[in-house]
Amino acid sequence: MSGLFGPHGEHGDGPDDPRREAALHHVREILHLHGATDEEIDQAIADDVLDLFVFDRVLVPSRRRYTRGEVAEMTGVNLESLVRFWRALGFPNVSDDERSFTDLDLEAVRLFQGMQALGAARTDTALQLARVIGSSMSRIAEAELVPANLSSGEYDTVIAADEFASVADVTIPAMARLLEFVWRRQVAAVIRRTMMSRRHGVAPGESPVLAVGFADMVGFTLLSQHLTDSELADVVRRFEELSHDIVTGLGGRVVKMIGDEVMFVVDSAADAARIGLDLADAYADDELLSDVRVGLALGPVLLREGDYFGTTVNLAHRIVNIGNPGTVLISEEFRGALLDLVPDEFTTKPLRPRLLKDLGRVQLWWLGRAGQEADGTGAAADLRRNVRWERLSEVLRDLEELRGVGERLLSNRSAGSVGPQPGRGDPERS
Repeated sequence: MSGLFGPHGEHGDGPDDPRREAALHHVREILHLHGATDEEIDQAIADDVLDLFVFDRVLVPSRRRYTRGEVAEMTGVNLESLVRFWRALGFPNVSDDERSFTDLDLEAVRLFQGMQALGAARTDTALQLARVIGSSMSRIAEAELVPANLSSGEYDTVIAADEFASVADVTIPAMARLLEFVWRRQVAAVIRRTMMSRRHGVAPGESPVLAVGFADMVGFTLLSQHLTDSELADVVRRFEELSHDIVTGLGGRVVKMIGDEVMFVVDSAADAARIGLDLADAYADDELLSDVRVGLALGPVLLREGDYFGTTVNLAHRIVNIGNPGTVLISEEFRGALLDLVPDEFTTKPLRPRLLKDLGRVQLWWLGRAGQEADGTGAAADLRRNVRWERLSEVLRDLEELRGVGERLLSNRSAGSVGPQPGRGDPERS
């Protein structure tokens, strides 16, 4: 595991290891305090999931004592609304007679009721927000609990369970405060952007004009077929790291990562152009990753549930799909905004008009820095790719030569074991 729940313990020496026995005793005490039975604990030990069982019980400390019908009756919320709210948060469905709900669930429903009573949230708005919260928190939870790290043979679930239980009173509240801090800062950032939009004449509910960008890593599908899971994870992690650092560092906002693709939005076309070119340069210089192609468009966008929609988004995505490796392509409207904002910072070159699905014939432009030679065909990226393939070929040739040497050594050794040996004569004649 990673983050707050990472394994820090060493592998136990066996069931009779004193440290492991003491850890198991401590874990049993804590689980008993959280309502777990000895049968449940013994089953978790037998299934080798004691660490996960502890995480589950400590993270949701209240006992699971209510059915969803009982929650509806105790809170006054009709069952249909309760089920919709539960599903919107992304939680798995439960049967009518399953006692899966706790006092914490009752408190959450009552908070929701209070917000509605104050007029702070209508039912449809609250459900929409619940879907955003649920999907976002699910990603955070997945990031905190990475199953790949549990595959090590040196991982002892009893030791890990004890170590987590020993610090849970500190780490869980700390994580909750951190999430609250990030939420407050992100809401404040949205408020400031909204204030700026209104100052520029954008009315409430009106679609703002933003620069939308997509960056797509070339050859990712082919690359993923030749990598192990851990190697592929390294590539994805590096791709996300570079994308986030460059986009946010230049004033943009990462909307989402989809495997080998990142979507971002920027208030200024000039900043978006800088981001696009920096992304192309960063991936060109990275030994681990292949080149990216970037598509940029400017226009009104529709914001819903933290995502962006509309013709501008579709255009940027169509552009990136037809771009050559290592190039940044922009729309006609984007180029016009650049010429108005920073006429001397960038250079552009027209490409032949393209017929894009659902968008018609559009004029696209290659984007470069001032004084940069136009490279709309991605020739530089082709050269880099050839160099990378040459390096890979050299490595493969070296490996083939080493394998040949090894086979010859093994063959000679095998032959020497049955043939004449120095100083001992021929075994056939002795």
